[in-house]
Amino acid sequence: MMIHTPNEAENLRAEIAALAARMIAEDGADYASAKKKAARQLLGNQKMKGDVLPDNAQIEHEVREYNELFFGDTQPQRLLHLRQLAIELMEELERFNPYLVGSVLNGTAGNHSDIYLHLYTDNTKDVAIYLLNKDIQFEVSESFNHRNESIETLSFMHKNDGVHLILHEQDAIRSGHGKSTERANLAAVKALLEAAPDTPGD
Repeated sequence: MMIHTPNEAENLRAEIAALAARMIAEDGADYASAKKKAARQLLGNQKMKGDVLPDNAQIEHEVREYNELFFGDTQPQRLLHLRQLAIELMEELERFNPYLVGSVLNGTAGNHSDIYLHLYTDNTKDVAIYLLNKDIQFEVSESFNHRNESIETLSFMHKNDGVHLILHEQDAIRSGHGKSTERANLAAVKALLEAAPDTPGD
Protein backbone atom coordinates (compact mmCIF):
# COMPACT_ATOMS: atom_id res chain seq x y z
CA MET A 1 0.00 0.00 0.00
CA MET A 2 1.63 3.21 -1.17
CA ILE A 3 0.67 6.38 0.67
CA HIS A 4 0.63 9.39 -1.63
CA THR A 5 -1.32 12.11 0.16
CA PRO A 6 -1.83 13.45 3.68
CA ASN A 7 -5.45 12.29 3.47
CA GLU A 8 -4.35 8.71 2.76
CA ALA A 9 -2.00 8.82 5.76
CA GLU A 10 -4.79 10.22 7.94
CA ASN A 11 -7.20 7.50 6.82
CA LEU A 12 -4.61 4.82 7.50
CA ARG A 13 -3.96 6.24 10.97
CA ALA A 14 -7.69 6.05 11.66
CA GLU A 15 -7.85 2.43 10.44
CA ILE A 16 -4.88 1.42 12.61
CA ALA A 17 -6.36 3.21 15.64
CA ALA A 18 -9.75 1.51 15.19
CA LEU A 19 -8.21 -1.95 14.79
CA ALA A 20 -5.87 -1.43 17.75
CA ALA A 21 -8.81 -0.24 19.87
CA ARG A 22 -10.70 -3.45 19.11
CA MET A 23 -7.68 -5.52 20.24
CA ILE A 24 -7.43 -3.51 23.45
CA ALA A 25 -11.15 -3.70 24.25
CA GLU A 26 -11.66 -7.33 23.23
CA ASP A 27 -8.36 -8.97 24.19
CA GLY A 28 -6.77 -6.66 26.74
CA ALA A 29 -3.76 -5.89 24.54
CA ASP A 30 -1.52 -3.03 25.61
CA TYR A 31 -1.41 0.09 23.45
CA ALA A 32 2.06 -0.44 22.01
CA SER A 33 1.48 -4.08 21.05
CA ALA A 34 -1.98 -3.37 19.62
CA LYS A 35 -0.66 -0.49 17.53
CA LYS A 36 2.14 -2.58 16.01
CA LYS A 37 -0.09 -5.60 15.40
CA ALA A 38 -2.79 -3.46 13.76
CA ALA A 39 -0.21 -1.79 11.52
CA ARG A 40 1.18 -5.19 10.47
CA GLN A 41 -2.30 -6.50 9.65
CA LEU A 42 -3.04 -3.49 7.45
CA LEU A 43 0.39 -2.93 5.90
CA GLY A 44 2.07 -6.33 5.96
CA ASN A 45 5.84 -6.16 6.21
CA GLN A 46 6.35 -2.97 4.27
CA LYS A 47 8.20 -0.14 5.96
CA MET A 48 6.06 2.63 7.35
CA LYS A 49 6.77 6.20 8.29
CA GLY A 50 6.36 7.13 11.92
CA ASP A 51 3.63 9.64 11.16
CA VAL A 52 1.40 6.82 9.88
CA LEU A 53 0.99 5.40 13.37
CA PRO A 54 -1.72 6.94 15.55
CA ASP A 55 -0.78 8.37 18.93
CA ASN A 56 -2.18 6.95 22.16
CA ALA A 57 -4.73 9.75 22.48
CA GLN A 58 -6.29 8.78 19.14
CA ILE A 59 -6.36 5.11 20.14
CA GLU A 60 -7.85 5.96 23.53
CA HIS A 61 -10.63 7.88 21.75
CA GLU A 62 -11.35 4.82 19.61
CA VAL A 63 -11.39 2.54 22.68
CA ARG A 64 -14.02 4.80 24.27
CA GLU A 65 -16.11 4.65 21.08
CA TYR A 66 -15.75 0.87 20.88
CA ASN A 67 -16.74 0.44 24.52
CA GLU A 68 -19.81 2.61 24.06
CA LEU A 69 -20.84 0.74 20.93
CA PHE A 70 -20.23 -2.86 21.98
CA PHE A 71 -19.98 -2.85 25.79
CA GLY A 72 -22.26 0.01 26.74
CA ASP A 73 -24.33 -2.22 29.02
CA THR A 74 -21.42 -3.81 30.92
CA GLN A 75 -18.32 -1.58 30.71
CA PRO A 76 -19.50 1.17 33.12
CA GLN A 77 -20.15 -1.40 35.86
CA ARG A 78 -16.77 -3.05 35.20
CA LEU A 79 -15.05 0.34 35.42
CA LEU A 80 -16.83 1.12 38.68
CA HIS A 81 -15.75 -2.24 40.12
CA LEU A 82 -12.09 -1.67 39.20
CA ARG A 83 -12.10 1.88 40.59
CA GLN A 84 -13.57 0.63 43.87
CA LEU A 85 -10.88 -2.05 44.03
CA ALA A 86 -8.23 0.58 43.26
CA ILE A 87 -9.44 2.75 46.16
CA GLU A 88 -9.36 -0.28 48.47
CA LEU A 89 -5.77 -1.02 47.43
CA MET A 90 -4.69 2.62 47.64
CA GLU A 91 -6.05 2.87 51.17
CA GLU A 92 -4.14 -0.29 52.08
CA LEU A 93 -0.95 1.04 50.49
CA GLU A 94 -1.37 4.69 51.53
CA ARG A 95 2.00 4.77 53.30
CA PHE A 96 3.65 4.32 49.87
CA ASN A 97 1.95 7.34 48.24
CA PRO A 98 -0.06 5.45 45.60
CA TYR A 99 -1.19 7.05 42.35
CA LEU A 100 -3.62 5.39 39.94
CA VAL A 101 -2.71 5.39 36.23
CA GLY A 102 -3.90 3.75 33.02
CA SER A 103 -7.30 2.64 31.79
CA VAL A 104 -8.91 2.42 35.24
CA LEU A 105 -8.15 6.11 35.68
CA ASN A 106 -8.98 7.36 32.18
CA GLY A 107 -12.23 5.40 32.02
CA THR A 108 -11.50 2.96 29.19
CA ALA A 109 -11.01 -0.14 31.38
CA GLY A 110 -12.81 -3.30 30.25
CA ASN A 111 -13.05 -6.99 31.03
CA HIS A 112 -9.33 -7.63 30.51
CA SER A 113 -7.98 -4.50 32.20
CA ASP A 114 -5.69 -4.60 35.23
CA ILE A 115 -5.10 -2.00 37.94
CA TYR A 116 -1.83 -0.03 37.71
CA LEU A 117 -0.54 1.94 40.69
CA HIS A 118 2.63 4.03 40.91
CA LEU A 119 4.13 3.93 44.42
CA TYR A 120 6.70 6.38 45.82
CA THR A 121 8.78 5.39 48.84
CA ASP A 122 12.20 5.96 50.44
CA ASN A 123 12.96 2.25 50.12
CA THR A 124 11.21 0.32 47.35
CA LYS A 125 12.09 -2.97 49.07
CA ASP A 126 9.65 -2.00 51.83
CA VAL A 127 6.78 -2.63 49.41
CA ALA A 128 7.87 -6.22 48.78
CA ILE A 129 8.33 -6.79 52.51
CA TYR A 130 4.87 -5.38 53.17
CA LEU A 131 3.27 -7.72 50.62
CA LEU A 132 5.17 -10.73 51.97
CA ASN A 133 3.97 -9.93 55.49
CA LYS A 134 0.43 -9.92 54.12
CA ASP A 135 1.02 -13.36 52.52
CA ILE A 136 0.51 -11.87 49.06
CA GLN A 137 2.28 -13.87 46.34
CA PHE A 138 3.69 -11.55 43.68
CA GLU A 139 5.88 -11.61 40.60
CA VAL A 140 8.68 -9.14 39.97
CA SER A 141 9.46 -7.62 36.58
CA GLU A 142 11.87 -4.90 35.51
CA SER A 143 11.74 -2.20 32.86
CA PHE A 144 13.79 0.90 32.08
CA ASN A 145 12.67 4.51 31.77
CA HIS A 146 13.95 7.12 29.31
CA ARG A 147 16.93 7.76 31.59
CA ASN A 148 17.78 4.04 31.48
CA GLU A 149 16.95 3.76 35.17
CA SER A 150 15.60 0.43 36.37
CA ILE A 151 11.92 0.45 37.34
CA GLU A 152 10.63 -2.54 39.29
CA THR A 153 7.01 -3.74 39.10
CA LEU A 154 5.34 -6.09 41.56
CA SER A 155 2.34 -7.93 40.11
CA PHE A 156 -0.29 -10.04 41.86
CA MET A 157 -3.96 -11.01 41.79
CA HIS A 158 -6.45 -9.27 44.06
CA LYS A 159 -10.03 -10.57 44.11
CA ASN A 160 -9.50 -12.16 40.67
CA ASP A 161 -8.13 -8.97 39.09
CA GLY A 162 -4.55 -8.21 38.16
CA VAL A 163 -2.68 -5.53 40.08
CA HIS A 164 0.67 -3.99 39.10
CA LEU A 165 2.65 -1.82 41.52
CA ILE A 166 5.27 0.30 39.74
CA LEU A 167 7.91 1.32 42.29
CA HIS A 168 9.66 4.71 42.38
CA GLU A 169 12.01 6.41 44.80
CA GLN A 170 10.34 9.02 47.00
CA ASP A 171 12.11 11.99 45.40
CA ALA A 172 10.71 11.01 41.98
CA ILE A 173 7.33 12.35 43.05
CA ARG A 174 8.85 15.82 43.53
CA SER A 175 11.28 15.80 40.62
CA GLY A 176 8.50 15.62 38.06
CA HIS A 177 9.25 12.01 37.14
CA GLY A 178 6.33 10.53 35.27
CA LYS A 179 4.53 13.85 34.82
CA SER A 180 3.73 12.93 31.23
CA THR A 181 1.62 10.09 32.61
CA GLU A 182 -1.85 11.04 33.80
CA ARG A 183 -2.15 9.98 37.42
CA ALA A 184 -4.41 10.51 40.43
CA ASN A 185 -3.88 10.16 44.17
CA LEU A 186 -6.37 8.57 46.55
CA ALA A 187 -8.39 11.73 47.11
CA ALA A 188 -8.65 12.36 43.37
CA VAL A 189 -9.82 8.80 42.64
CA LYS A 190 -12.46 9.04 45.39
CA ALA A 191 -13.63 12.33 43.91
CA LEU A 192 -13.77 10.72 40.48
CA LEU A 193 -15.99 7.96 41.82
CA GLU A 194 -18.30 10.38 43.60
CA ALA A 195 -18.63 12.51 40.47
CA ALA A 196 -19.43 9.54 38.21
CA PRO A 197 -22.93 9.76 36.73
CA ASP A 198 -25.48 7.00 37.34
CA THR A 199 -23.40 5.28 39.99
CA PRO A 200 -25.42 2.26 41.08
CA GLY A 201 -26.76 2.49 44.60
CA ASP A 202 -26.46 -0.08 47.35
